[in-house]
Amino acid sequence: MKVARFYAPGDLRVEDADEPSPGPNEIKIKVHNTSTCGTDLKIFRHGHHHIDPPRVIGHEIAGEVVETGDGVPWWEPGDRVQIIAAIPCGECLQCSRGYETICPNQLSMGYHFDGGFAEYMIVPERVLRVDGVNLIPAGVSYAEASVAEPLACVLNGQNFAQVGDGDVVVVVGAGPIGCLHVRLARAKGAAAVYLVDLNRGRLDMAAALVKPDAAICGAEVDSVEKVLELTDHVGADVVITAAAAGKAQEDALKMASRRGRISFFGGLPKDNPIIACDSNLVHYRELTIYGANGSSPEHNRQALELISTGQVRVDDLITHHLPLSDVLRAIDIVSSGEAIKVTIEPGAADAA
Repeated sequence: MKVARFYAPGDLRVEDADEPSPGPNEIKIKVHNTSTCGTDLKIFRHGHHHIDPPRVIGHEIAGEVVETGDGVPWWEPGDRVQIIAAIPCGECLQCSRGYETICPNQLSMGYHFDGGFAEYMIVPERVLRVDGVNLIPAGVSYAEASVAEPLACVLNGQNFAQVGDGDVVVVVGAGPIGCLHVRLARAKGAAAVYLVDLNRGRLDMAAALVKPDAAICGAEVDSVEKVLELTDHVGADVVITAAAAGKAQEDALKMASRRGRISFFGGLPKDNPIIACDSNLVHYRELTIYGANGSSPEHNRQALELISTGQVRVDDLITHHLPLSDVLRAIDIVSSGEAIKVTIEPGAADAA
């Protein structure tokens, strides 16, 4: 079979590999879709301290069960499944409290285990142990199901920040995560959702699809002043920074209303993680700053439900469908910002 293996920064190879067989408490799936994200780009450029190369990467995975190992009576060949990316241990103090997203023993598909940029893959026992394989609802395509994982992360962030009915929400960052935030906020009953980005082309492309109440180009106007203008100088109830930029986080404090909630959804570069926080804004305006880190198995199940019921549409966000042989092109497209979401379809490699 064909796989895409990461060997070192800048070295991702599509090559032949032996087709795997499942061991006890494992399942084997035929991968139909593994969608790409900015994390794949970061791995390609810089590697990752949790990856011991060579490693098949890709963690937004949907496929079909083709074989089960001993001890797995509840999955059968032909089942259509979506696989979690972040794998909690299910046993630590945080997991016991329901905080699986911050499990200190968390492992990940495509990092500690071979991921989805492959024609076939093994879902390890560690994933099955925490109920991390989800049946894809009828009517949901494999491509749509592969987007359930990033939507699950978005769901975690918005649940934590308590996005709900009547909120005015600002989303900073018009990439695929930002688009999902806009749509989920609408599904949660937000009264208005504003989308902010520095890149006019990316902003226009995203806004044409997700239709925010206002699209604000930070390269052309002062985004803080514009948000305040749109809210009659009250500010936004929730500001979500879906961009890896310290200035976005600093500006979020200025955009928020009194008792506003700010979600630092996008992490900052590890060599520059410090921002200037106006502590008096937090103190006198009683602001709350939330972190957001990944998703739990339950978030993944809820994301599939949101997609299947039409509450959050994702199919039109997938702007590029590419075979596994074009995985490097997919990485380039993600880097260029010309796409919303790029999905890899390993089965298409035979026809390529």
